[in-house]
Amino acid sequence: MLGIVLAGGAGSRLAPLTVGRSKPAVSFGGRYRLIDFALSNLVNGGCRDIFVLTPHRSPLLNRHLSRAWPTSGPAGSRVIPVPAPPGGWSGSADAICQSLRLIDDQHPGLVAVLCSDHVYRMDPGQVIDQHLASGAGVTAAALAVPRAEAPALGVLQIGPGGTSIKEFQEKPADPPAMPGRPGQAYASMGNYLFDADVLADAVRTDTADDTSRHDMGGDVIPMLAGQGAAHAYDFRANQVPGATARDAGYWRDAGTLDSYYGAQMDLCAPRPAVNLANSQWPILPQLRSRPPEPVRDRGGRAGRVVSSLVSSGVNVSGGLVGESVLAPGVRVGEGASVKRAVVLHHARIGPRAVIRHAIVDENAVVPGGVRVGVDKQHDRARGLLVSPGGVTIVGKGQQVPP
Repeated sequence: MLGIVLAGGAGSRLAPLTVGRSKPAVSFGGRYRLIDFALSNLVNGGCRDIFVLTPHRSPLLNRHLSRAWPTSGPAGSRVIPVPAPPGGWSGSADAICQSLRLIDDQHPGLVAVLCSDHVYRMDPGQVIDQHLASGAGVTAAALAVPRAEAPALGVLQIGPGGTSIKEFQEKPADPPAMPGRPGQAYASMGNYLFDADVLADAVRTDTADDTSRHDMGGDVIPMLAGQGAAHAYDFRANQVPGATARDAGYWRDAGTLDSYYGAQMDLCAPRPAVNLANSQWPILPQLRSRPPEPVRDRGGRAGRVVSSLVSSGVNVSGGLVGESVLAPGVRVGEGASVKRAVVLHHARIGPRAVIRHAIVDENAVVPGGVRVGVDKQHDRARGLLVSPGGVTIVGKGQQVPP
């Protein structure tokens, strides 16, 4: 099996976190990037050759891949970035079509095509078993989601036999409900397993179609479903080694500010819905750790960290951190209070600052005594973005005014 990870896309729904970085390079869980989940699933599942189709000029993503996923990587894997040409690709199907020579050189029997902005664990070997048994040309991983969330996803309707896809709609305005489950829709995860020849024929056919948007979910999968060649794999049936009853079947599309924030908060639960410490199916990038730093008392105040994920190199000096995720190099000053927040690399939280329900991006500065996320109207008046779900965003390198 050859792996292809689609690492393009503007990431407009994650802006401003995607200003100056591609969506797969956005930080997650302190020390990781979103793309690390897709890559880890492939490597843990035995895939040794993985092409990452990257946007033109994506320096942060390329730097992360070169440092954390060298071409001679974990378990003997090879993670190889394939940058877009200067003119870019016209869609995900076009990206694969333009990479067919690289694929053909590997002579794979199967090709896994994965999105790069989802948080989940999945054993691809179990997808392969069903794919081969069903005789499908392509198998799409899918799961039930609330029908209200389905307009942002691809939605499947299943035919007789329980796995064949009779219809595939990309981001329908009125998604069809699952039989007997009116509040839910059966949604594609954007992860596909192809017979290699089926993939090559499909993207070549799509390239020749002037009416196509050249999108895997919007054009290629519906075409194959119409030919009777597409089947669905129920993600909830996937049994990942080391998974607990709490985190089995966990999946989040982290492509919006609110879903990204929600997935980060899931890490802080007393029994986390996603377990980053699963040693039997680890999140694998080879990252250098910073020296540990203490949680200090300062000015008679005890530094405290409660129900949080704190990375190496974080310094909490007399501040309080609760239900938050702190990336490497973050500094929290004396008397500061940080609750239900995501604070990314090297951000500075000044003395007596207050952070609530917020994302503070890399190298941002919240000066002493400044409050963020407490009064959303005041946040907007200062030029801070507030998401539809009420999460305040402090942009990369931004200094928050009083």
